[in-house]
Amino acid sequence: MNHCNTILGRAIRISILGLVYCISVQTARAEFVHPGLLHSQSQLDLIKAKVAAGEQPWTGGYELLRQNKEAIYGYQVKGPYARVGRGRKQGDNVYKSQFDADCNAAHYNALMWAITGDKRHADKALEILNGYSAILKEIVGTDKILMASLNGAKLLYAAEILRYSDAGWVQADIARFETMMRTVFYPVIRDFATFANGNWSTGCVKTMMAMGVFCNDKAIFDRAVDWYYHGTDNGSLTGYIINDDGQCQESGRDQAHAQLGIAHLAEACEIGFNQGLDMYGAADNRLLKGFEYTAKYNLGHEVPFVPHRDMTGEYNHKQISEVSRGKLRPIYEMVYHHHRNRKGVACPFTEQAAKSIRPEGAGPYADCCGFGTLLFSLPEQTQP
Repeated sequence: MNHCNTILGRAIRISILGLVYCISVQTARAEFVHPGLLHSQSQLDLIKAKVAAGEQPWTGGYELLRQNKEAIYGYQVKGPYARVGRGRKQGDNVYKSQFDADCNAAHYNALMWAITGDKRHADKALEILNGYSAILKEIVGTDKILMASLNGAKLLYAAEILRYSDAGWVQADIARFETMMRTVFYPVIRDFATFANGNWSTGCVKTMMAMGVFCNDKAIFDRAVDWYYHGTDNGSLTGYIINDDGQCQESGRDQAHAQLGIAHLAEACEIGFNQGLDMYGAADNRLLKGFEYTAKYNLGHEVPFVPHRDMTGEYNHKQISEVSRGKLRPIYEMVYHHHRNRKGVACPFTEQAAKSIRPEGAGPYADCCGFGTLLFSLPEQTQP
């Protein structure tokens, strides 16, 4: 026997007395759960029920989404475009802001459809997904990996909701969208970003996981999960959150990017949770330690800092950065509710950060999911 087969993920080959044995390493359920990216069907049902009942904090979060200009069914689509790009060199940015807006609009309208049942929102989201899948052929620029991961995630989050509802998305269009993901987006993010700050590869991880679920492709999904645990660059869990204090690879760069990196990891963990994985708990709750450290510092407290040179050797930070300190991003509700209300684990600084900006609104550009108060709140449990 010269190979090992497993439907549950990776397989380890070991040899004992000359005989080869296969040990299956579980990475997810044998079959994907749908919808199963940032939300299961029961989670979507909870959100819908809480909004319909006018309960807080869901209603406050819903009002922010409803009022967002990219969440209306009358949104005027900017594209679609055959070629989009992002980067720092002249000519790199090809319809960047327009593409960001369209991808946000697809996601937000899909959410509005799930919450309100108004088919006009589904139609708007489908207009965007079908429009781009029919024409988009290339993502370019020095920062194309960022564009493919951040925008790709938004499109996939929308697509998963629409596909597993009665939105009316026909099979031929679903297949064409999947082809776009496999041929336009996946080649850009497939090998992560080993040359860059960690938020690049953390973005690849979440989007590749989302792509694997949507496309029912365990090889793609497992590749991303494996990188989360064992990746060799700044974008693995322990490559990004470098120690048990929770210091992040980009803590010495600025607080905006540090929050972005952990937000990507959190979205990856939420996808994993909906597929039966406890990625949140990996490395002794390392993700929560990163959130607590980052929230604590941005709430005005002091935190320890170890001088750190990253895995590329290019970024050598001597002290924690005060750039963007105190500008909390809408990333905390998801992690707070998972630990506090699913697991009964105290997370005081993450909780304080979440409550200080509640209700969470949209994130900047297409950086992260946003609207966490609406999307991830759970009924409060007794104090742990």
